[in-house]
Amino acid sequence: MVTSYQSPGVYREEIFLQPVAALPTGIPGFVGLAQTKQAATATPVLLHRMEDFATVFDSPSASYLAAAVTGFFENGGSRCYLAPAAPNASNGQKALTAALATLGPLPDLDLVAVPDAMLLPDNDAILLQREVLQHCAKHGDRLAILDALQNCSVDTVLEQRDRIVQGMLEPLNGALYYPWLRTAADRWVPPCGHVAGIFARTDNRVGVFKAPANEEMRDVLDLEMVIDNSVQDRLNPEGVNCLRAFPGRGIRVWGARTLNRDPAWRYVNVRRLFLTVGRWIDRNMAWAAFEQNDSRLWVRIQRELGAYLTGFWRAGALQGQIPAEGFYVKCDTDTNPPENRETGQVITDIGLAVAAPAEFIVVRIIHRAGTTATV
Repeated sequence: MVTSYQSPGVYREEIFLQPVAALPTGIPGFVGLAQTKQAATATPVLLHRMEDFATVFDSPSASYLAAAVTGFFENGGSRCYLAPAAPNASNGQKALTAALATLGPLPDLDLVAVPDAMLLPDNDAILLQREVLQHCAKHGDRLAILDALQNCSVDTVLEQRDRIVQGMLEPLNGALYYPWLRTAADRWVPPCGHVAGIFARTDNRVGVFKAPANEEMRDVLDLEMVIDNSVQDRLNPEGVNCLRAFPGRGIRVWGARTLNRDPAWRYVNVRRLFLTVGRWIDRNMAWAAFEQNDSRLWVRIQRELGAYLTGFWRAGALQGQIPAEGFYVKCDTDTNPPENRETGQVITDIGLAVAAPAEFIVVRIIHRAGTTATV
């Protein structure tokens, strides 16, 4: 309502600005064998509590979907999507692949896991995991949490890792976790649901730039294989993230690597930060379409992106003592020459110096005879 003023002067009005909604992260889409109890229920289905699963779905006892949902919420997750595949389908791989495709249009999903891939024969399970990686590459805004095969040796999981990525172009939006877990329900399950919960927990506590590692796993009693340094020395360089038991510290995620060979994309948190920035741009920069392509537009683009990235720098996600050492945003005549503007393009370059996790903590103990001086 417009207020009508009668006398000249200065008048005060109170305006309450709505805060900008935070970009959600740590929201997985789980794909598995289940059927909805209400035929009219749309899929995928959004769940906010683990109890909602039994309310909405019927799932065969062999399925790992319910265990994944339980592990997710027990480890700090707040909401997830479920994409059900028909339990009685003649071809389980095709049914799960079709269910995976239904996750495509969801804008607030940034993780994907298919626990029931582990119900398939090993070869079919690996083919489905390749489909998951291709799904994440196609959409460009999500990361796959993949499970090692059950009861597999170190050599087998390394072979699985190579087969999953064979012939694929980097960067790959995926991470592989090993071994399986025994839950409080006394059942061996793939770890993807529990790991997804830890992703959500670290995102909520610190941010998407925090490596989801060195976090205690809840609802876990045991591991399928005991992993020590000699085992992880073979797996970690190959991008296989180990789950390990430590005396007095519980069972923890003890790795934060992607399946990429390129060192620039080695760490899960680095890859996820870039994916998150891309998601934010998709959501918040649509206003720039059809604007006058001139210096005023370029300045506004730089200002809005700069403010967003400064928030990451202040939170410790980016390197440097000042923002300019942590990132740059360039949108000017250099990135937008006349030939580009004539085709309706606005080009912006963004550079990020991401703070990598301290994966190797080296403490040097120096013994110097005849003195107690420190160096």
